[in-house]
Amino acid sequence: MIDLRSVSFRYRQDWVLQDISFGIERGEFIGVIGPNGSGKSTLLKILCRLLSPQKGEVLLDLTSLREMNQRDIARRMAVVPQEAYSLFPFRVIEMVLMGRSPYLGHLMFEGARDLEIAKKAMDWTETFSISERFVDELSGGERKRVFIARALAQEPEVILLDEPTANLDIHHQVDFLDLILNLNREKGLTILMASHDLNIASEYCDRLILLRGGRIYKIGPPREVITRENIEEVYGCRVWVDENPVSGMPRISLLRKGG
Repeated sequence: MIDLRSVSFRYRQDWVLQDISFGIERGEFIGVIGPNGSGKSTLLKILCRLLSPQKGEVLLDLTSLREMNQRDIARRMAVVPQEAYSLFPFRVIEMVLMGRSPYLGHLMFEGARDLEIAKKAMDWTETFSISERFVDELSGGERKRVFIARALAQEPEVILLDEPTANLDIHHQVDFLDLILNLNREKGLTILMASHDLNIASEYCDRLILLRGGRIYKIGPPREVITRENIEEVYGCRVWVDENPVSGMPRISLLRKGG
């Protein structure tokens, strides 16, 4: 569905991403991991064409993103940022309806069908009960669900998540990620998630892309990527990797430098 071919990007002099090539099949749940500065967020911005690579290209169903306008891309791909702020106090229903903007022309207002789609998105994310509350009054977990509802209102095929569990406690992390997994399994949405939490990525993702210095160090199923050797080499710290006794997926434990 998505194909990156030798993508390289730089903001100024230094290359942030170099020669990135991989494909994503429809319905996959992909995790992008790597240390700070390895290019995770930049990669997501390139995938939704907020940034354009200086080298290489990104294809969506064999069509280059360069040949697509931003409205058409927004109808197929939705982005859930790490955190979003607004200068104005929007209600939840107003925020979710913003997801319909790719389908509205200039000076057009939402119609009955747009409202119906927004309500379904809120039903999916269990946010309908707070639809009249203001977004800036919500907890972190509630805001995350509202942003997912807004993304679903776009009726996308792909959702891009940038550090989706940042600043959430473990209860809300599990709730949020179970919701994303259900959307992936039940609605067939393709998910690409950038995450600092290696254990979460290991538990939820079908495949992982491990970045190091803007290049792909390793790509494959969690059991092939989350190894002690790979993590110690890329992150430069000692870890212990064993098997989660419940799920059977790789689990990382930190080790003290002097331990």
